[in-house]
Order: sequence, then C-alpha cells, then structure tokens
Amino acid sequence: MNNTPEAETPVPGLDPVAAQRWLRQPRTQSPWLHEEVASRMAERLQWFRDKPSSWLHWEPVLGGLQAHQRVRSLLPQARCHVAARQLPQALLATREPLSASWNPLNWVRGKTPAAAQDETRVAMLWANMALHLEPQPQALLRRWHAHIETNGFLMFSCLGPDTLRELRQIYQRAGWPEPTHAFTDMHDWGDMLVHSGFAEPVMDMERITLSYSAVPLLLQDLRELGRNLHADRFEGWRSRAWHERLCQALEDGLPRSEDGRLLLTVEVIYGHAFKPVARAPLGSSTAVSVDDMRAMLRSGRR
Repeated sequence: MNNTPEAETPVPGLDPVAAQRWLRQPRTQSPWLHEEVASRMAERLQWFRDKPSSWLHWEPVLGGLQAHQRVRSLLPQARCHVAARQLPQALLATREPLSASWNPLNWVRGKTPAAAQDETRVAMLWANMALHLEPQPQALLRRWHAHIETNGFLMFSCLGPDTLRELRQIYQRAGWPEPTHAFTDMHDWGDMLVHSGFAEPVMDMERITLSYSAVPLLLQDLRELGRNLHADRFEGWRSRAWHERLCQALEDGLPRSEDGRLLLTVEVIYGHAFKPVARAPLGSSTAVSVDDMRAMLRSGRR
C-alpha cells in the first residue's frame, strides 16, 4: 500500500535525481524560449486592476532575465525579491545597471532585489517555466502559497502535454525510450492549485510551432533548452551510429512547413490564482496563525 500523501506524489515518469541535478546547474543566461514565454506572460499583468506592491521572482535566470527587467519596469515601485537554488548568481544577474536617470521612480527601489527568506510575503509570486521540472509540484505550490500575502496572487507558466509530440511519435515508431517525461494537463494544474490552498485558478494554453532549417540546429536547440528527465530514458552515451539513425529519423519523420523547414510543437500553459482569506476550521479546538487571524479580522470574517 502506498502511504505517500497525495500532495507529495511525484510526477509519473520524472526522474527526481536527474531533475534536481538539472535545476542545480549554474546558469548565467536564460533560454530564449523561456524569455519568449515570459514576455507573453507579462502581457497578462494588464488583467489585474490593482498592481502588486511587492513580488517574488522564482528562479529568475531559468525563467528569464530580460523578462525580469520588463516586470520591474511594469511595476517600478514594487519591492522585488528573488528565490533561487544558486542565489548569489541570481542576485548578481538581476542587479540593475547603474543609470544616470533622474527619474524619481528609480529612487524608490533598490538596484538589487532582496533575497527571499522563509518569512518573506509578497503580493505576487512570478514563476516562469519552472513547474514542469519539479519532481513534487504540489509541495512547490504549497511553498509558493506560503510566500504570498492574503489576497495576493500567483502567476506561472509551464510546458503542457503536447510539447514535442512529433518527437515522441518518432521515438515510439523506432522503439526507443521516451525522449522526455510527460507534462501535466492544465486542468490537473487547476485542481492542484485548489488543493494547495489557492482560489479562482484561471488556466489557458497556446501551442507554439518551432521551425528549423536543419536537424543539427534542432538538436542543438533542444540541448540548450533542457534535458531528457524521463526515468526510463537511454542510459549513458549513444553511439555515433545511433546519432545518425536519429538524424535520419528526424529528417524523414518530422512534419515540414511549405518552405521545407522542420516543425516541432511546444504547448505552453499559463495560470494564475489568488490566495484567499484563510477560513478557520470548525472543531472543539482550533489553532489559527496570527497572520491568518489578522487577515480574517480585516476581511470582517469570524
């Protein structure tokens, strides 16, 4: 019998050791695809009438350094925090360059974001392209929930299940192991958000078609964007003969555009959800944190 709580259930097929190893890789640049997705996510900030007074960028180098600066420009007076496995590098990478501008908005905020602590609470948590790499995503959602103020919100993006579907089909026809672990459907993310304490989750998705003039460019791009983290992936290095078979399979099996370019699909899921006022459970003895009690009193709840 499996006694693992539902909230701790790992992602099926994802190798947690390989995932943590990949996430701990030192980075100085953000993947171009992550920057593109973050740029599209930033456009959704206009949906919110009240701009957050503080925000936390989760893994900014992985999520997008250009996007980090864009969000800071959209929220010029908001306090900024950073959370990352490689925190010194992340703080250095997100430091704003010195400016001779006399814009008073630049005087309000520090040039370097603050390092997020366990007790840090913000009005918005921003997490771009991180959730699909997390072996225990529900535990991560609860961590995010703890960092968000009451009535604050989470904005995130991640890869969806149609990502690299053409590549999966080629591997399946060849009898090879999966080229990547499975990605979670947006409806399941919505359920997990609710189970983690969030409210009013709004999910949407889009499919982005990547095109390449040649197989070597496609493979180089995939290597730069990530790694195969499937638990049953190929073990060790492949031979040169297998690499040639792979290249030929991609040439023959991938769909092409009208001008002959090779095509790959990426599904991107976007989501946001609010942290509602805590409700005290009914019982003969009830424990409520001081922060939750203050929030309930401010909202007029008993």
